[in-house]
Amino acid sequence: MMRWLAVLLVILGLAASPALAAPDWTTVATKTASGAYVIGNPKAKVRLVEYLSYTCPHCGAFSVESSATLKGKFVKSGSTSIEVRNAVRDRVDLAAAQLARCAAPAGFSGATDAIFAQQQEWLPRAFEYNQINAARLAGYPIGAQLKKIATGAGLDALMRGRGMSDAAIDACFADEAGIAAIATLSDASWKAIQSTPSFVLNGKPYVFKSWPDLEAALRAAGAH
Repeated sequence: MMRWLAVLLVILGLAASPALAAPDWTTVATKTASGAYVIGNPKAKVRLVEYLSYTCPHCGAFSVESSATLKGKFVKSGSTSIEVRNAVRDRVDLAAAQLARCAAPAGFSGATDAIFAQQQEWLPRAFEYNQINAARLAGYPIGAQLKKIATGAGLDALMRGRGMSDAAIDACFADEAGIAAIATLSDASWKAIQSTPSFVLNGKPYVFKSWPDLEAALRAAGAH
């Protein structure tokens, strides 16, 4: 009798079905009209805009300190989104930005975290390489310049460790339109800010003091 009842429930669509797993919003990135990337739920209640530079030590420190809660909890839950706007400071920064964006959409957030997590290792090598080879690099097209800087810094090896193939890296730095888009986005960013990192929380500029202060502001706005 119980067997036939179970069959009947299935036929009628009344049988209990396993709950669908909640999406991991940290793996979702969508591009805005300006070329920025929004990490997380596009319809999140809490919307944080972050202006960042990959060669900015303060940006690196913020990423490392905040990631477990900001992305690991707030973004992952769908309550919060982060719109990343590049504010490029130099060729090294541009090389890192291009690689991170070439990992998009699903890999953009992870690539950004990895670049910042290893910043103290690759950044000194990048600046040393750039300084020693500045005159020679000037004779190359911009994409070739950035590729050589990425190689000298070890950024290409970092991305290969995350699954980016040599062919994908070559294509990344051959994408002159993508590189130009970062420059355009960066120009707009520097018209809006004076330093990195800078933030806008739910449409209003947020005066950044520390991650604990920003965390409290995000929670007050509804992040969880």
